[in-house]
Amino acid sequence: MKTLITAFVVALSLTVASVAPASANPITRPTRPASVASYQSGVYTTAEGKVQIGLDKQLGGKVSIRLVNSQGKELYQEQVGKRQQQVRLRLDVSSLPDGSYTVEISNGVETTSHALTIATAQPSESTRRIAMN
Repeated sequence: MKTLITAFVVALSLTVASVAPASANPITRPTRPASVASYQSGVYTTAEGKVQIGLDKQLGGKVSIRLVNSQGKELYQEQVGKRQQQVRLRLDVSSLPDGSYTVEISNGVETTSHALTIATAQPSESTRRIAMN
């Protein structure tokens, strides 16, 4: 009976010794601040030379949409408010000079960047031959 009690005490002390350190430092996930809204975005170009931006986000946080050139100069900026969940924008970029641009969408913690290249197609001279037999 003494060996049974001794084995039980040893098993109990080992269990307590292994559980105590685990409960002292619980593993937790980093959380986002309450004012940050997660979002999903889509950016594409249209045949008319415009950039279409679609944004779906959670309530409660702000999201900013920016268009910047290759030097970092901001050409367009829009702030999506806390109470907005969906935004659809169409930016006319046909008047911008050729070059590299970036569409940046950010909630303050995460930033999504979409590269945009504007290039004018060079006219090609077409030669046409007409022959008769």
